[in-house]
Amino acid sequence: MAIQALANPARFNRLAGAILPWVKAATAVLFIVGLYLALAVAPADYQQGETVRIMFVHVPAAWMAMFCYTVMAVASAVALIWRHPLADLAAKSTAPIGACFTFIALLSGSLWGKPMWGTWWVWDARLTSVLILFFLYLGYMALWQAIEEPQKAARAAAILALVGFINVPIIKFSVDWWNTLHQPASVVKMDGPAIHASILWPLLVMALAFKVFFIAVLLTRIRTEINARRLRNLRLAAGQS
Repeated sequence: MAIQALANPARFNRLAGAILPWVKAATAVLFIVGLYLALAVAPADYQQGETVRIMFVHVPAAWMAMFCYTVMAVASAVALIWRHPLADLAAKSTAPIGACFTFIALLSGSLWGKPMWGTWWVWDARLTSVLILFFLYLGYMALWQAIEEPQKAARAAAILALVGFINVPIIKFSVDWWNTLHQPASVVKMDGPAIHASILWPLLVMALAFKVFFIAVLLTRIRTEINARRLRNLRLAAGQS
C-alpha cells in the first residue's frame, strides 16, 4: 500500500518536500560528528599510521557503491514487473549518485594502496570488479541518454541494471573466493567485527552519514526528474494543440 501511495508524483513531491529538511539536517550533523570522531578521536593504526583515516571515507563509499546499485536494480525490477510510475525515475536518479560513490571508493582505495601496497593499482578481483561496477553505472546513464523515447530508454536501462547486478555479489565475496591483496571483511562477520571499537564507531557513523546523504540527494533528484517529466509532457501537449 505504501508503494502504491507513492505512485502519485504530486503526493511523492509533497512527502519528499516535508522529509528533505530533516534528512539534510541529519546529514550535516552526522558528517560533523563522523569527521570529528574519524580525525580527532580515532587513534592512528599501529601498522598503517595516519593512513588508516582514509578508510573512514573509502569503506563507506565502497559500501554505498554496492548499495546504490542494489537500489537501482530493485527499482528497475519494480518498474519492469509492476510498472510503478516512479520506479524508473528512482533507478535513473540513483545511477549518478552510485557512480560518484564508486569513483570515490576507487580513488581513495588508490590513495590507500600506494603507501600500503607500494602501488596505486593492482588488477585483483576486488578492485577489478569495482571498476566494472563503475563502468556499469556509466553504461546505464549512457543508455538513458542514447534512447530518445523515455519508456524505451527506461526498459533498456532496467534490463542492463538487472543483468549487471550479478557483479554486486562478486564484489562482496571476491576476497573470499580468490586470493587478493585486498583485506577480507572486518566489520560484517559471523563472529563479530574484527576491528577495535575506537575505529569501528567512527566508521559506522560515517557510513550512516553517507547513507542519509544518499537519501537526501536521491529525493532531490527524483523530484527534479518528476518536474522535468511534467515539463516535457506539457511541451508535447502544447506542440500537439
